[in-house]
Amino acid sequence: MIRTLILTVIFAFTMAALAVPESQAATKAGVEAQFRQWLEADLWPAARREGVSKPVFDRAFAGVSLDWDLPDLVPPGFPKPKQRAQSQAEFRSPGAYFSEKSLQSLTASGRSLMQKHSGLLQRIEQRYGVPGAIVVAIWGRESGFGRASIPHSAIRVIATKAFMSTRPDLFRKEVLAALKILQRGDIPASEMKSSWAGAMGQPQFLPSSYLDHAVDFDGDGKRDIWNSTADSLASIANYLAKSGWVRGRDWGFEAVIPEGVTCALEGPDRARPISALTDMGIIRISGRPFPEHERRAPGMVLVPAGIYGPEFVVTPNFYVIKEYNNSDLYALFIGNLADRMAHGGSAFVTPWGDTGKMLRSDIARLQSSLENLGYDVGGADGLPGYKTRRSIGEWQAKNGQRPTCFPTPALLQALR
Repeated sequence: MIRTLILTVIFAFTMAALAVPESQAATKAGVEAQFRQWLEADLWPAARREGVSKPVFDRAFAGVSLDWDLPDLVPPGFPKPKQRAQSQAEFRSPGAYFSEKSLQSLTASGRSLMQKHSGLLQRIEQRYGVPGAIVVAIWGRESGFGRASIPHSAIRVIATKAFMSTRPDLFRKEVLAALKILQRGDIPASEMKSSWAGAMGQPQFLPSSYLDHAVDFDGDGKRDIWNSTADSLASIANYLAKSGWVRGRDWGFEAVIPEGVTCALEGPDRARPISALTDMGIIRISGRPFPEHERRAPGMVLVPAGIYGPEFVVTPNFYVIKEYNNSDLYALFIGNLADRMAHGGSAFVTPWGDTGKMLRSDIARLQSSLENLGYDVGGADGLPGYKTRRSIGEWQAKNGQRPTCFPTPALLQALR
């Protein structure tokens, strides 16, 4: 009985020591105090279980305070931020993503760097199977070929987000991964720089991606994606190779889908030999035939703006690029930039239509209506991905309309 009472008292005192009064928690100083307690009582035991030593942990957080300037923070004790009405966010036309000025500037710099690092890129392609132009295109898009300012302390950013962001579980995993990097000794905490989102170095890897994909290609015994061009480029290639890059295949081709062939063919789960697509009448927009080795291999239709913009036949490598950044437009940007650098390519031939006239909340309602009819739209998130686009096309065909595979106000009204 006495032992039970003692344990109860000890537990109460421990909880009291960790707790911060509501009045104190409603101040930045109070939240900072909670943060230091969280580091010692919660994060340190988890880090120790991951093999992180106390000296490494203490050095990582010496003098580290919360970064209050980051977005999407939910400080304990503070009023929760009001959610922005989804109707405030307008879906932008896909064409807005493809700034010709930006693409031309990146192409000029990328070509020069491909020549400068030609030997390195050849060795990387030999090992990982990823063309140098794809690697350099990602390098350019992510960090301006390593020239972009990456000013934030990764430990501070990720720890702040793990403690008080809208996605604490995600960033808790990432802060533990960052501590494991420090334990390895690849870089000191003072030099572990990231973006405001916690993406690190020239390839913009989160810490978990670093652990899975970063490589030491210059042979100095460290995986340095902050200062080593060789490590940075090889790490990008390794990421794509581990994500399933198919050696020897292109990423895709701008195409023309003829009248009478539905745009609802879209999606990686509807792959078929490219020769089967050409049998339907789908051709490259250049008029040149698809390379013979590509004709025998699987391809997929891609219509990111439905019938209101460029149409494509893409290979599985397109979806590997999406593993790096889960966006059709990002993967198209990388593919187009790589083509410009390697083959003298230019802008897509078909212009992007002005399709950004709907609010995201309206698109979400349209998606919900299709879901209620049994269509798989990939979630009612207000972003028209390939599942939404092809569901629209299928509904239109079923209801006697010409498939356009893209949301419009008229379509939303028809589905109500």
